[in-house]
Amino acid sequence: MKFGSFILGCEGTGITGSEARFFRDARPLGFILFQRNIASREQLRRLVDSLREAADHQALVLIDQEGGRVQRMEPPHWTAWLPPLDQCQLLPRAESVRAMWLRYRMIAAELRDVGIDTNCVPVADIAGEGTHEVLRNRCYGFDPESVSAHALAVADACLAGGVLPVAKHIPGQGRMSEDSHLRLPRTNASEDSLRQWEWQPFKSLRHLPLGMTSHALYSSIDGRQPATWSSSVLDIVRNQIGFEGLLMTDDISMSALSGNVGHRSRRALDAGCDIVLHCNGNLAEMQEVAANAGILEGAAEDRARAALDARKNPSEVDVEALGHEFRRLVGAAN
Repeated sequence: MKFGSFILGCEGTGITGSEARFFRDARPLGFILFQRNIASREQLRRLVDSLREAADHQALVLIDQEGGRVQRMEPPHWTAWLPPLDQCQLLPRAESVRAMWLRYRMIAAELRDVGIDTNCVPVADIAGEGTHEVLRNRCYGFDPESVSAHALAVADACLAGGVLPVAKHIPGQGRMSEDSHLRLPRTNASEDSLRQWEWQPFKSLRHLPLGMTSHALYSSIDGRQPATWSSSVLDIVRNQIGFEGLLMTDDISMSALSGNVGHRSRRALDAGCDIVLHCNGNLAEMQEVAANAGILEGAAEDRARAALDARKNPSEVDVEALGHEFRRLVGAAN
């Protein structure tokens, strides 16, 4: 069974007949969900089931459930969370790492309850004074060691909860003062500085099954192309950072990139990305992505199948007890 080299969204809280027919033919490796797709627990379970039925396989279903500003599943049906950086700053390192593990193990339980098996965390970018506000409080710390420790705890909690983590945004976007949703961020930092700072958290996550590229330009490595389109940057991701998993683009429709989504998709795959992520649910754009990205083959297909096989049942845990421990740690610090 072959899969398309893409992960797609859908427009609403249920799939249309046109979407179902397209998904059946295109066979995306997975789907990604947003607030526009979510109304209630039962509705979300039905949507997840219908997406997999349309794709005719046990497709990955992704979501960005970081907490804080980036939280697609919200109260009253699901738990509200502090922004990650705000939580990390409440406690000493060891207690903070434990609290992050508890947080994402409980999030994993909420995701699995509705059939979602992949969370687009950890955010392994390093916060700094110049980090754009769209990213800054989504980070876990201000230095490589702190971010690495928290990111590993987040990834481990996801895996323990039967949810695949996605390391993002490789190879590190924390220096950037621009929002890649709107324009192309860039840094003039030297390769040596990037190696000692940005790359370190991703080296600690190199074993994860899934990762997401940064739509940002690293001028000391490639002065013309953002990481998603740069074979030079992606060679570093594979051979210096050592990332072994399936490498997806950040949302291919973001304004940091130019050209139509078909052109963007081809360039990303030609540069060394394994798979294209398209998020906005526009059917015509999804058809264009599918036509240009094609099917998974070769090493990319091997990595995709390894990611699918990495999905496991969650370990047994008392979620209520985890909640008590979490509130004791974080509540005492407030």
